[in-house]
Amino acid sequence: MGDFKRYSRQMLFSPIGEEGQNQFSQSSALIVGMGALGTAIANHLVRAGFGYVRIVDRDYVEQSNLQRQMLFDEEDVAASLPKTVAAKKKLEKMNSSVTIDAVTADVNAGNIMDLLDGIDFVMDGTDNFSTRFLLNDACFKENIPFVYGGAVSSRGMTALFVPEETPCLRCFIQSGEGSSGETCDTIGVISPIVDMIASYQVTEIMKYVSGAHDQLHRSLLTMDIWNNHRYAMKFSTPKEGCPTCQKREYPALQGGGRQEVTSLCGRETIQIHLEPQFDLQKWATKLEKTTIVKKTPFLLRVQLEEGERLVLFPDGRVLIQGTEDSGRAKALYARYIGM
Repeated sequence: MGDFKRYSRQMLFSPIGEEGQNQFSQSSALIVGMGALGTAIANHLVRAGFGYVRIVDRDYVEQSNLQRQMLFDEEDVAASLPKTVAAKKKLEKMNSSVTIDAVTADVNAGNIMDLLDGIDFVMDGTDNFSTRFLLNDACFKENIPFVYGGAVSSRGMTALFVPEETPCLRCFIQSGEGSSGETCDTIGVISPIVDMIASYQVTEIMKYVSGAHDQLHRSLLTMDIWNNHRYAMKFSTPKEGCPTCQKREYPALQGGGRQEVTSLCGRETIQIHLEPQFDLQKWATKLEKTTIVKKTPFLLRVQLEEGERLVLFPDGRVLIQGTEDSGRAKALYARYIGM
């Protein structure tokens, strides 16, 4: 009876009904990225009663996130909570019957298959094409639907890609190199476009999971809600020679594990991942002799006298904030952490 009351308005929508609701409750989702798109997606999936939701993100909550990342608040900023930890706390309060699996990690070729274990579909909440191509390749290799989404400025794009049924992301975008390089951190974003794209993403997967495949959009949808543009590029046959859905080469999965040095586009941040793990208490004791250190149960924030900041995570990652120069970041890492 409790579930009926919770989902009654959704079940009264005849294309979903009781059968569709049961399908939702038995489905498992992976959301990669707990930023603007990811938090909106998670909000919809959890409130709709999807039974298992695994959320993954590598970052922590900052004040600039609050304008558009709906699961976070000022207390999360003050506590420097990892986004997955803050999101899990909010989501479990929304719907205690949904299992929330929170993973604070950098998604890469070395861990993506483990993250896909037991997953029925993947939702894109990322902000870069290298991770999107990784998700695209992994999903098509494992025969898992992939819901792509992106939003910047007042523009957004989304599509549902289904292995053996549709083209894949690479059929439309061969590499991220041809993109404009514009990000939320360089040209901004308004939250309504985030909400709209996330809503399209979730609606398409609701259709798919409930069996309403004849209602799927089957196109790459683009829109600009400020300048009143909307265009749907209907799916045709896959691109001849596509290395993912035609040749099954899955290039993003080649080369093994994580990238040791990664620039977080537009954020004046370099991520360096050389160690398998960090003992935060040990490093706090070591670094507080020469720097200003703030330790939480989840991370260590270090203000350097040079002006930059280090953020250490238990999984061995370090963010060097305040520079886009990888050489400078490596030098600071070597000075304070060692190579």
